[in-house]
Amino acid sequence: MAPQRFREQYAQIQRSMPDVPLAIGPDDAGEFLYEKGVVLARDGEEARLVEDTVRQHFTTFAGLTADHVRRTSPETNRSGITRIRVADPGQGDGSGDPAVAGALRALREPEGRTGRRLVSRNHVVSIAVNACPGDEPVPVEAGAQPNPAVADGAHTPDSAVGVLVIDTGLMNDYRSYPLLAHTRGDAQVEECGEDGILRQYCGHGTFIAGLVAAVAPNTDITVRGTLNDAGAILESEFGEKLFEAVDQDGWPDILSLSAGTSNGRTDGLLGVDAFMRELRQQRTLLVACAGNNSSASPFWPAAYADLPGFENAVLSIGALRGDGEFGACFSNHGAWVKAYAPGERLTSALTGFDTPVPYVYQHSTYDACRYGFGYACTCRHPRHTGVLSEEGGSGKPDQVMFEGLAQWSGTSFATPVAVGMVAAHMTARAETDPRAARQQLMDANSELAEVRGATVPALIPATWRPTPVALPSTRT
Repeated sequence: MAPQRFREQYAQIQRSMPDVPLAIGPDDAGEFLYEKGVVLARDGEEARLVEDTVRQHFTTFAGLTADHVRRTSPETNRSGITRIRVADPGQGDGSGDPAVAGALRALREPEGRTGRRLVSRNHVVSIAVNACPGDEPVPVEAGAQPNPAVADGAHTPDSAVGVLVIDTGLMNDYRSYPLLAHTRGDAQVEECGEDGILRQYCGHGTFIAGLVAAVAPNTDITVRGTLNDAGAILESEFGEKLFEAVDQDGWPDILSLSAGTSNGRTDGLLGVDAFMRELRQQRTLLVACAGNNSSASPFWPAAYADLPGFENAVLSIGALRGDGEFGACFSNHGAWVKAYAPGERLTSALTGFDTPVPYVYQHSTYDACRYGFGYACTCRHPRHTGVLSEEGGSGKPDQVMFEGLAQWSGTSFATPVAVGMVAAHMTARAETDPRAARQQLMDANSELAEVRGATVPALIPATWRPTPVALPSTRT
C-alpha cells in the first residue's frame, strides 16, 4: 500500500493531468506513477515486435482486446520512442494496471533473445514528494539572508559558466532579486489560482536559480519551464522536451535537473535513452537529484551516474540534513548516489520582492518522521496542516505569506548547490571543461558525511551555514 504522502501527491498530479489516467506502481506499493493502458518501445522494428507480441498474447490480459493494441504516437521522433496502447485506460483504478503488467510479461522472452529491454511503462517524471520536494516552502524572518550566502566574485560575461536549469519557469518578478539579474528563461505559466493563492511548486525553478547564483556568481543561468504543470511530465514526452531545451539554448556547461522517477529497474529510462546517449557525446555535465523517497532504488536520470559510460557525464546528488554531518531523512541513497550536498532548510528566492504572495499548505506534517528518523526533520517541523491531508477532516489548512526569500528542503535543492560548486571551481581554476572540473572537485574534496552507515563525499560550500539539529538520531 502506498504511503499517505504518495497518495496525496498522486491525487494532485492526476488532477493536473485530467486526460492521462495514472496508476501507482509497482502493484500499489508507491514507488512510481505511470500512464495506464500504455507501454513504450523504441521506434521502428522494436515497436512492431512489441505490438505483435502483445497482440498474440492479448487474451491472457484482463480487459485487453486485439483492437486495443495499437500505436498512438508517430514512429519517428527525436527521442526514438513509440507509445503503444495495450488496454482501455478507463478500466480499473489507480492501484496498478494488469494489462500493462501483462504486456511487460509478454515481452520477457523476446527480451532474453535480443539482450536488451524492449518495453517499458510510461512513467511520470516529476519534481514531486515521494513523487515531491522534501517538504513545502517555509517563510523566513524579515532580514534573513540566503543560505548558502553569496560567495565572493562577480558576473563576467566573457567567462561566465553556462547553466541550464530544467524545472518550473521563473516567477514574473524574479529580476527584483539581485542575484538573478543575469538569469533568463521561461516564465511560470500560472503563478496563482483564481483565489490568488500561490500554486504548489511555483517558485521551484526560481529557488534553484537563486541557489546556483549564490554559490557561483559568475554563471549565466537559463531556466526552462519544462515541468510547469504540477512539476510532472510523462516519460514519453520528457526526452523530447530535453532535446528541445538544448536545441533552443545549445548544450550548456552544466545541466541542472531536479526531477526524475524510480522504475524498479537498474538500466535507465527508455524515454530518455536517446537523450542520454547524445549527452554522453557532448561536453555537458548533467547534475541530477537523487530523489526524496528515502530509498535505495535507483532514481533516473540521476542513477545514470552508476552506469558504464556515464561516469563522467552525470553527477548524482543526495541531500544532507541541516548539520551537514548526516543524510537528510528523505534523501535517496546507495552506491549510485555519488555525492551529497546540504539540502535541508536552504534559503533562496521563492518569488521576487515586488508583491507578497499567500500560500496554503497542501500536506500536513507528521507526529513522527515518515522514515523512522529521530531528529526534528522536515516530516514534522515546522508544524502545519495541509489541504490534502485534511480532506473530510476538521483541520483548517494553514496559510502563510511569502515575500522574496523562503526556506525549502529536498534533493531538488542539494542539486543546484552542487552545480554551483562545480561552476565556482571552473571559474577559480579557469577550467573550461565541466566534466574535468567535476573530477577535480571530487578528487580535492575532503568533506565527508555519514549516510545509512556509509561514509560519503559531502560537497559543502564555504558560505553555507549549518543549522542546529535537535534530538540527534541514533539512526543515520
